[in-house]
Amino acid sequence: MDIDALVKRINELAHKNKETGLTEEEQTERAQLREEYLKNIRRNFRQQLDTIEVVDK
Repeated sequence: MDIDALVKRINELAHKNKETGLTEEEQTERAQLREEYLKNIRRNFRQQLDTIEVVDK
């Protein structure tokens, strides 16, 4: 799932939670989507850190 679709679905579940609440299945889905999102963020951040080159010490 691409990041835009992931964020869109997380936001849909957040809005539904505020309005009517979530079922057990939706809560599980939300937790899985959040974890996938965080893994993606960590991976991208790690890639950025790996490309940094120290010029002057």
